[in-house]
Amino acid sequence: MSSKDALAKATEKDLDLVLIAPNAKPPVCKIMDYGKFCFEQAKREKEAKKKQKIVEIKEIRLGLSIDVHDFETKGNQAKKFLNGGDKVKVSIRFRGRELGHPEIGTEVMSRFAEYCSDAAVVEKPAKMEGRNMLMFLSPKPAK
Repeated sequence: MSSKDALAKATEKDLDLVLIAPNAKPPVCKIMDYGKFCFEQAKREKEAKKKQKIVEIKEIRLGLSIDVHDFETKGNQAKKFLNGGDKVKVSIRFRGRELGHPEIGTEVMSRFAEYCSDAAVVEKPAKMEGRNMLMFLSPKPAK
């Protein structure tokens, strides 16, 4: 159908001629109420946006010489974040002479990953970045 005939039909029915696929050969048009179409499309997008879960990154800071109870408290906090669906960034800041012993930091990080293993998967293993050692944990995928 020619575009003049389609436009005439659309005005006759008091509707709009909307270009659906401009790159097709020949271009595809549809006779519809454009305002209603835009409203329904916005409504669908809004509904899809409601169903999205925004994943936040929560940070847990550990010390190199962390005691047992403090370690468990931080671990429980991390598990709470992970069960809530957030990712956790675990960091250790090395101060002064501690910088000479990164192996102790690696051991603390591996203990922390082991402690949180029931709720988390190690996304990025422990790695030194300047004076900090960082590790990322993400929640275990639901089955």
